[in-house]
Amino acid sequence: MLGIVFALLFYAATAILVIGVAAKIRTYARVPAPLKIPTTPAPKTGFGVVLRMAREVIFFESLFKSNKWIWVFAWMFHMALWLVLIRHLRYFTQPVWWWVQLAQPFGTYAAFAMIAGLAGLWARRVLVERIRYISNPSDHLMLALLVGIGASGAATRFVAHTDIVAVKTYMLGLMRLSVGDLPADPILLVHLFLVAVLMIVFPISKLLHAPGVFFSPSRNQIDNPREKRHLAPWAAKLEG
Repeated sequence: MLGIVFALLFYAATAILVIGVAAKIRTYARVPAPLKIPTTPAPKTGFGVVLRMAREVIFFESLFKSNKWIWVFAWMFHMALWLVLIRHLRYFTQPVWWWVQLAQPFGTYAAFAMIAGLAGLWARRVLVERIRYISNPSDHLMLALLVGIGASGAATRFVAHTDIVAVKTYMLGLMRLSVGDLPADPILLVHLFLVAVLMIVFPISKLLHAPGVFFSPSRNQIDNPREKRHLAPWAAKLEG
């Protein structure tokens, strides 16, 4: 029964995540950008825009320039999160890919860096007055959810060991639409439940900045207003 309940939960959460994010991306792509507003100094070629977006997504370039200590915690959290996600791919692949195996030792301790980064970002929302003023309860709840996921995940490794072989068998079964037995480990169940909650709320949360950054006109536009007139599609129809 436990396996069936969590199977239904994860099937529903996956559907909500995929459909919700796809719908948001479709909305972002359809919103017109009537103005040429790249933040200068901006690249003057398409390849330059690709490099700029890569620096923004990988190194958080604009945040580094604006606030160094926030950048430290934000970059720490996001890079640790990537390691954790890569490490968890071992539960969904058989045989495990070589680069996932390579990340295992680093991903094991990345949860602590992830929690430390979240703690710094959470302290910013409490201690910095201007940030505290614009923070909503949902901002704190989202941070609490992420901390809960990181802490419960680390606990399954360092506090109460979980039968990872049984967990992998269960996850591989879900991918084949076959529901198996899930270990009745309280910490594991809390961890999986919080992950499912995150998947469900992701499409309606501020975490959508993950795909949204690629649609930011201040980042993805070429700085060529003198060489080429920028005309939004809807404006072109009016002129026609």
